[in-house]
Order: sequence, then C-alpha cells, then structure tokens
Amino acid sequence: MLTKVYGSSVFGVDATTITVEVNIDKGVGYHLVGLPDNAVKESNYRIAAALLNNGYKIPGKKITINMAPADLRKEGSAYDLTLAIGILTASNQIKSNDLDKYIIMGELSLDGSLQPIKGALPIAIKAREEGFEGFILPMENAKEAAIEPGLKVYGVTNISEVISFFDKGTPLEQIIVDTKEEFYKALDFPEYDFADVKGQESIKRCMEIAAAGGHNIILIGPPGAGKTMLAKRLPSILPPMTLHEALETTKIHSVVGKIKNMGLMSQRPFRSPHHTTSSAALVGGGSYPQPGEISLSHNGVLFLDELPEFERRVLEVMRQPMEDREVTISRARFTVTYPSSFMLVASMNPSPGGYFNDPDAPVTSSPAEMQRYLGKISGPLLDRIDIHIEVTPVPFEKLSEDRKGESSVEIRKRVTAARDIQTKRFAEIENVHYNAQMNTKQIREFCTLDVSSKALLKNAMERLNLSARAYDRILKVARTIADLEGVEQVGGNHIGEAIQYRSLDREGWLG
Repeated sequence: MLTKVYGSSVFGVDATTITVEVNIDKGVGYHLVGLPDNAVKESNYRIAAALLNNGYKIPGKKITINMAPADLRKEGSAYDLTLAIGILTASNQIKSNDLDKYIIMGELSLDGSLQPIKGALPIAIKAREEGFEGFILPMENAKEAAIEPGLKVYGVTNISEVISFFDKGTPLEQIIVDTKEEFYKALDFPEYDFADVKGQESIKRCMEIAAAGGHNIILIGPPGAGKTMLAKRLPSILPPMTLHEALETTKIHSVVGKIKNMGLMSQRPFRSPHHTTSSAALVGGGSYPQPGEISLSHNGVLFLDELPEFERRVLEVMRQPMEDREVTISRARFTVTYPSSFMLVASMNPSPGGYFNDPDAPVTSSPAEMQRYLGKISGPLLDRIDIHIEVTPVPFEKLSEDRKGESSVEIRKRVTAARDIQTKRFAEIENVHYNAQMNTKQIREFCTLDVSSKALLKNAMERLNLSARAYDRILKVARTIADLEGVEQVGGNHIGEAIQYRSLDREGWLG
C-alpha cells in the first residue's frame, strides 16, 4: 500500500515542502531514498524503538520510502515523526484520510517522546502559503510556529498523541499566540540600562548618535574604561523593531534552532563572537550553509571586542556584507542568501599594552609596535565605520556618586524621534531607511551646507589631516546630529561635533 505524508526542508531562510512516499510490498528490506543524510538514514532505529514502546511495530516486509524532490538533500532528524506516521498508515496499523492536510515534523526519542526541531517558523510560513490546514510539531517549537497566522499549529509531546489524533480523532490542543502582545510586552524593561553607567557622558552621547543614524562605531580606550559595558547597553536605546523586522529576525534564529519556547523575538539581537572565531562562523557557511554571526545580528548589533585580535582575513570577509546588507554563500550546486543588516560596534585598546601616551602606564609600547597593532585593521574596514571615539577611564568621584544616569528608555525616545524623521525623508527611496545607508548622491541632496559650515569642514580636514574618506562620514553623522535636534539644515555646530568623532583618521593614530 502507498501512503503520502508531508514534511519540510529549510533552505537558507525559506522552506521547501517534502513529500514522503511510503510503499509497503512483499519481501524484506528497508530502503530510504531521496538524498537523505546520515541523521535521516539512522531514523529507522529510532522509529522502530519508539513504535515498539508505544504498542506498534515496523512491519517485516519490503518498505520503500522516497523523499521528494529526490535531488534536494534532506538533513537532520526532524523527519522521524513524518516517516513513522507514513509507515503506520501504509501498513494499516492506523487509518487516516487527512494526512494531506498537515505538515508533520519532529525528532523521536526511543520512548516516543518528541525533541525540538530547527526552522519551525519558515516551515509554518511555507505551509500556510501552500494551503495546508495544520502543522504538527514538538511542543517546544509550537509558540514559534504559531506566530504565522492562518495556520493551525498543534504542539505534541509524544507520538501516541499524533497516532490517536489520526486513528481515533482525539483532538490535539491548538497553540494560539497573540503576536502583538508578545511583541510589545518586553520593550520597556531592558536587561542592560544606561542608567547603570557612571560618568562617560560624551560616550553616551556618541552611542545615542550612532543608534539614531544606524552608524557603525568603534570605541578606543585602555582596559577597564567601560567599552564593553557601554556596547552591551546599545540595543536598549535602539528603536523598537517593527513587526516585519521582528519576523525577519525570528526566522533567521529559527533556522539555527535558537527560538525554543520563545515565540516572536521583540528585542533586537546582540551578538558578541570571540576573537578566535572563523570566517565561516562570522559570515555563515559550511558544506550545507548556515547563517553566521552577522546574519544572527540582523536588525541588531554585532559587537567585536578587541578588534585587532581578530584575524585580518576574518574581518575582511565582512566588508562586502556591510555594504550590501546581505551575504550570499555559493556552493557548486546552489546559492543561499541571508540578510545581514546590522550595526557594527567594535572596541580596541589603543596599543598592544593597552595604554597610550599615559606616563603612569605599567606598560608602554614603541611607535613601531603601535603601528603594527593598529595596522591589523585595514583601511577599507575602518572606512565603513562612521564614528571613532576615545574612551577614558572614569574618575573615582564619578564612580562613587549615588546619582543615577539617564535611563535607556528616555534616550530611546529621542532616538526613535530622530529615526521617524529619517523614515519620512527616505520614504521614496528603496533600501534606505536611516542616515548610515545614504550613498554619495543622497548625501549631496540631504546634507547641504552653508558657506561658514563648508569653511569649517575644509579647515578641519586640512588642519587635522583628515582623510578623504572621512568627508562623507562627517556629513552623515552631522545629518544625524541635526535630526536629533529636529533641525532641517545641517549647521556648523553639527559639523563641529561630527569632526570630533574621527579619531583614527588623525595623524598620530594611523599614518
């Protein structure tokens, strides 16, 4: 007897429906075809034990299972439940006429209980698009899949529940998630708050500007100055994600199985990979490509602590994704594209010893050592960082005072107001949503300067020996400072402040 059951395979951030055909005939043998990997091939041992422990068995006949489309590689253990239900139906151990209405996915334990799967949200989106009525999957993934409206999602904990549902009509509990409630409930209680930061007012101001315009930022300072503490608090002042951004971000995290019991992600992601990370881990890859750290930080923050300690070739692979805001991974047989629109926050010591031009420093570095250390970061990468700021240690008086700083919620209100101005400004322009994304043509259009401002910028570039690459960056940052003030025209005070944020272009830092 021939039976068809439906599963799904995740490819990039999208899913493809897999038709599992089970045929039972005279003879002996178990044949699984359709490019399964080892985890899928091993499923027959898990299925046999799970069925036996629940009062069923794999029939001692010739079982042929085809996973179509047969030329698409099938990965992972998530097909266990699909195959098991197909075998039970084809062998007449259970009867069901409704198998074609459901996508069924789940990894089986030997006692029949279900383990979580990866990519539940993309699978749910595809199932709804293709007109399936419901999606049966492990309980741990149910909230994540239920984000997709228009599809009945059933979370189950054991194969016996699925068997009873199809064979005896025992109803399964439908999981319903109020997406909007999930989305807004965690917004006003950030885990890390700027109110905890003592002093560092100028750095907080810098962070506010970076958040308002989506600018990449690098913090340079000695150990213990608070670079990491400040970076961790940046997501708390970024504007709340839109529902579209939240869905996009949740989808990527779902593909790597990081959404268990969570539902929709309402907080912007913050990723901080270690400096020993490989280029494949950073941008994504592998023989069967998975998203890397830059895609996992999509719509959020990627924090690279101790930037010069990263291998130079690892940092170089980020250059193109930072421009294109997506990363394309090509293999011989297919190409996968992952979105990667993130804010880069980097931190570094000013010298190998950690201290620079400090007469009391325990370790000093020679100019040659410093040049070699700073030379690990290439010019083209620095070219993509708009704001360079020096972080100085906080004096004892500031550390010991009881007064709390301004909270992240207050700063976020100003940032959101500035972003709203930018959203209106770029409403007609595709793929530009905030100031950091402007190209040269848009900078000329939206960052016009009066005569005195032009003179100030010209004077600064000549006297401070600023590089040509700094010119556009200064104008972008000045535009954001003007937006924070709610001013239409970029003025001399905005240009003056933006010029201060180009430390690494000055002579004496990078020659």
